[in-house]
Amino acid sequence: MDKSLDAKLAEIHADPSGSNAFILADAKDADMAFGMAAPGRSPEHEDGGFRSLAEFREIIRQNVQQGLLDIMLMSVSINEVLTIRERIFDGSPVTPAVRANDTTDIHVARGGSYPKEPARPFRTAVIEHAQCGQIDCDESQRHLGANLGLFSMTFNNDVELDRAMLEAYREFRIEAEQKGFRHFLEVFAPNAMVHPLPPEQIGPYLNDMIARALAAVPESARPIFLKIAYTGPKAMEELVHYDPHLVPGILGGSAGTTYDAFKLLAEAKAHGGRAALFGRKINNSEHQLTFIQLLRWIADGEVSPEEAVRAYHGALQGMGIPPKRPLADDMRLTDTALSYGGSGTAISIPRPAVSVAASSPAPAAAEPAAAVSGANGDLDYPKKPDGAPDFVKMTPDQRLAYHRDRLDRTFG
Repeated sequence: MDKSLDAKLAEIHADPSGSNAFILADAKDADMAFGMAAPGRSPEHEDGGFRSLAEFREIIRQNVQQGLLDIMLMSVSINEVLTIRERIFDGSPVTPAVRANDTTDIHVARGGSYPKEPARPFRTAVIEHAQCGQIDCDESQRHLGANLGLFSMTFNNDVELDRAMLEAYREFRIEAEQKGFRHFLEVFAPNAMVHPLPPEQIGPYLNDMIARALAAVPESARPIFLKIAYTGPKAMEELVHYDPHLVPGILGGSAGTTYDAFKLLAEAKAHGGRAALFGRKINNSEHQLTFIQLLRWIADGEVSPEEAVRAYHGALQGMGIPPKRPLADDMRLTDTALSYGGSGTAISIPRPAVSVAASSPAPAAAEPAAAVSGANGDLDYPKKPDGAPDFVKMTPDQRLAYHRDRLDRTFG
């Protein structure tokens, strides 16, 4: 099956300013970082224990089967089980990908201090293991597994540390090009700056480091898109203006509220972002399939972040799933960490002049939005000449009711 990632990249490159294409990825590679905590908290465990690795893999299967994601990012070992052995991506529009390196700032062990120290390069993954599950791949086997990897760098404004990062990336690029292995590039915010910069200089610093890191890299070895820390609209717009073909995407950072996730995606897209790769934001949600569905609708411009939070709580209520937070609390913006271990710089999305929670008080239990019913009792809303919904002409209540109805029909 053709992959949606390739179609969207082609559309973006053909018309960078006019395309509405947006790449959505689920980052289920946390076993490369968090150990036992990687699968997330299990709602079935009264003691707050973690899911098993088998449960984690089952969630990945379900999220891939849904078909709304463009990329599923995994560790090489999970990729071996799901991509190579089970072949779950063969009839799917979703592209499998692996974390290709694991710098020390993502070594998040309980009691460990590694994320608090300046990041060092490190790579566990072997490209052949991602491609075919063994060290010796002939050319016919290189597409059995994932042929796309995430390479990560963290700069800390230190000449020796940052030179080591760039050298590790150069070595990886050469090997990846030789083996026909595509990659996308992740750049975290500094996790422990040796020579600190004020917060307002982090975005410009990262933009300059990205531009210079890729300046001597030809198209054959370039990342197909970027996964970067969102440091605000000015930095994103500067990067897009410099070269929209870099295809900048955002990383999710720590979990935060539902509104944090939905607003971050919308904010990044509004200022030129073309992708969102959310790990903990998806994995910590109460119902991942509904959460992904709403991310997709936000990315496609069908629903606002505010409407999406209310629709999400309405869907949880309909499924009998208790939310982790009351709706009013889940509508709040919080500052979420950009570094993997939770240290260093944090995302701070600009707040509206009047907070959403204050301007739109929400009841403790989400009530269906008001909507005008048609003569046959179905929802009545503006439509285009071809019968498709016209979201531009819908009122907020109509959009919310429309999407809640879609969620009800999808999830019951």
